[in-house]
Amino acid sequence: MPRPEVPSGAAEQQAHSVALLFVCLGNICRSPTAEGVMRELVRREGLQEWITLDSAGTGGWHVGDPPDARATSTARARGIVLEGAARRVRASDFEDFDLLLAMDSSNLRDLQRLAPDEEAAARVRLLRDFDPASNGELDVPDPYYGGPGGFEEVLDLVQAACVGLLAQVRKGAGL
Repeated sequence: MPRPEVPSGAAEQQAHSVALLFVCLGNICRSPTAEGVMRELVRREGLQEWITLDSAGTGGWHVGDPPDARATSTARARGIVLEGAARRVRASDFEDFDLLLAMDSSNLRDLQRLAPDEEAAARVRLLRDFDPASNGELDVPDPYYGGPGGFEEVLDLVQAACVGLLAQVRKGAGL
């Protein structure tokens, strides 16, 4: 299956900025993990000037809360920092971000329903679409009600997808 392209409006040879929003249900586990993983990858590549990152949730239960302590601890063990406060997806996110990356098919459907038009809906993707080893299983499972192994699994899945996503971003943005 061919890997999806990242939308790009810049001239082929001219680097431009790309804004990515990672989205899960409550914005305390999966989406902050994805944001933290991608932030570390972007930092290592020296691309902070060109890539803007954020995360949000489709639900409002945890608005203002920090990332889940279990997700934070699991990420920290791998040298990844999770920070920020949970927020809910806003209408303006569809204008402000080039890609809205859903963690699972339920989040994907919610985002597509919230999209103001077809163009905005086309920028909503599953994060694991960018994982070349996904083998058709594209959901990042929600670890919230499970044990520590679920947070490890999420981190593994998110890291693989973010590596693929960054490769596509670099290609599409001329970075």
